[in-house]
Amino acid sequence: QVQVVESGGGLVQPGGSLRLSCAASGRIASINAMGWYRQAPGKQRELVATVTSGSSTNYADSVKGRFTISRDNAENTVHLQMNSLKPEDTAVYYCKITGIANTDVGYRYLEVWGQGTLVTVSS
Repeated sequence: QVQVVESGGGLVQPGGSLRLSCAASGRIASINAMGWYRQAPGKQRELVATVTSGSSTNYADSVKGRFTISRDNAENTVHLQMNSLKPEDTAVYYCKITGIANTDVGYRYLEVWGQGTLVTVSS
């Protein structure tokens, strides 16, 4: 079994910063992509940023220049540094990993979501 746990959410004023972290653990053979997604009230879940094992990154237009994604391959962790936060960044932020799991029946495709962490940007 593979687990993904997020941390670092909270309440911050507009213009402030937060750093989200996500740690993957369990029977992981390899991780390809790690990413952050968010879902605001009444809206669909959307991509925020992703990073591949080769450190290629992709960002939503709405966060470019404000958010930075980074990963530590040795620790199976990914971080999201969020600066210049806006009220419209308020959402539950989810971490997702894709890769290969080492199961009792061999290697299998892996896609796991975390439980989410709430980020609220408000004065």
